[in-house]
Amino acid sequence: MFPYEDPRLSVDERVADLLGRLTLGEKVGLMFHTMTAVNPDGTLYEPDGAAGMFESTSDLVTGKLINHVNILTTGPTPPAMIAAWHNRIQELAAQTRLRIPVTVSTDPRHGVLDNPATSAAAAGFSQWPEPIGFGAVQDPAVMRRFADTVRQEYLATGIRVALHPMADLATEPRWARTSGTLGSDAEVVAGLIREYVLGLQGSDLGRDSVAAMVKHFPGAGPQMNGEDAHFAYGREQVYPGGLWDYHLKPFEAAFEAGVAQVMPYYGMPVGTPYEEVGFGFNAGVVRGLLRERYGFDGVVCTDWGLVTDADNVMGTPLAARAWGVEHLSRLERVAKILDAGADQLGGEQCPDLIVELVSSGRVSEDRINLSVRRILRDKFRLGLFDDRRYVDPAAVATTVGTRTFVDAGLDAQRKSVVVLRNEGVLPLAEGVTLFVDGVDPVVAARYAKVVGTAAEADVAIVRRAAPYEPRGGGFEAFFHAGRLDYTADELAPIIATADTVPTIVDVMLDRPAILTALAPRVAGLTGTFGTGDEALLDVLFGRAPATGKLPFELPSSMEAVAASREDVPNDTAEPLYAYGHGLRLS
Repeated sequence: MFPYEDPRLSVDERVADLLGRLTLGEKVGLMFHTMTAVNPDGTLYEPDGAAGMFESTSDLVTGKLINHVNILTTGPTPPAMIAAWHNRIQELAAQTRLRIPVTVSTDPRHGVLDNPATSAAAAGFSQWPEPIGFGAVQDPAVMRRFADTVRQEYLATGIRVALHPMADLATEPRWARTSGTLGSDAEVVAGLIREYVLGLQGSDLGRDSVAAMVKHFPGAGPQMNGEDAHFAYGREQVYPGGLWDYHLKPFEAAFEAGVAQVMPYYGMPVGTPYEEVGFGFNAGVVRGLLRERYGFDGVVCTDWGLVTDADNVMGTPLAARAWGVEHLSRLERVAKILDAGADQLGGEQCPDLIVELVSSGRVSEDRINLSVRRILRDKFRLGLFDDRRYVDPAAVATTVGTRTFVDAGLDAQRKSVVVLRNEGVLPLAEGVTLFVDGVDPVVAARYAKVVGTAAEADVAIVRRAAPYEPRGGGFEAFFHAGRLDYTADELAPIIATADTVPTIVDVMLDRPAILTALAPRVAGLTGTFGTGDEALLDVLFGRAPATGKLPFELPSSMEAVAASREDVPNDTAEPLYAYGHGLRLS
């Protein structure tokens, strides 16, 4: 047994011993946090001949010596299969010279939205509201319970780093990633972020923790015109209201809670004292603000894909998000990222570039050692070198998706429902004759007599997604951006139903929809945030109280949105519904 394998030694002693044994190639492999696929049967992803979207897992782990992976599932994959896959990749890692275990991470996977770049829909894991729904609940205890549930379910499957929470603020209504935030009010979000981090990690990062990677420092909410920085047309972040520090408050709460890791965003600040380059390249932001002002000495991992262009992402090419440094070569981009103070390159798998930088003398090995110490420290603290290297797939059934966790998720969904308008129709009477559109009639039949047309009904319930402006295909199609108001064609069938029978309309508010043309035409209006039919109907029929509050204001027009300031919360003129609005039902 080498000293680094001895659990009786301190973490610092074990890190020092292992660091001294690593070759440059082994050190550099630790500095990449890339994606890999999990096959539905729990086997490792090994493309046969033709190039796939991902490199083979064995090539990553035993060839490039990369051992931090963000999992994407290639189809419906039960949690037990994720656990089985986890053990297989750990067995693969055990074949390397020093048997360094793999750290497995994931984007959120406890909601309903499925975007390969941001989140996975719950599939076997307990289902809760999308993060913005917790901004509607505004209860730190519910936030803590959720995060602790995530911790237990992740731990059972071998996932040890959460690529969340998002501490960004929903200050720009058009932003496509609003659903991943906890709302627009910095104080409220800070209180929730604290509980989120503590629920994942505990008071100290240890063998029963999931390390939180809070993102996207220093706050990705103020996107110019609401466009997202995954794409070149959304690369700028602006602060016309001068509220740079306001967006830091949730991150300050995460630091106070002891968050282990931080991810900067793609965006580049415009019109600030900082260099106009993406935050992952930005020494003033990472070294100056994060490391020096806040004293953060944990792992900093860039967002995915700052260096290498991708030939095929969901069927389309995708340029590296090297905003402000597009002119630099791949080698120069990596050098700038390291100079900025980052420890890991997210979504990349090019360790040869760092080896070249060190071999040429452009980057010192001492600088590499600084990052490797931070990275190894978390592996040891999480127990990955010891009894947490493997998991028991058979034990997943007793932890993941249990009745207790599912019920808690349903309760949070109920608490997040916001009643926006009620013209005396709510709560509905049990057994009423009901027409549904966008609601599972089997679920609705547990509350009412379901009929086939609005003309036969006493009342109707219609569910819709919030409006958005469809963009390009492939990867871009997953991002709901642009307009927030419904077209006449989109409204027509809803209005036709409302003109026939008193109608309650529910809108999934992944962004702050403009409902000005809709609200006066309907008898009831609710906003939800990833709420299933059962949870919504429990509120509409009075089986559960209506307690949700809007986590952002709902603007009255696109003109008001265009005139508002990207960095200022709840800044549109004469909003239709103000921040915090939510009716109670007697």
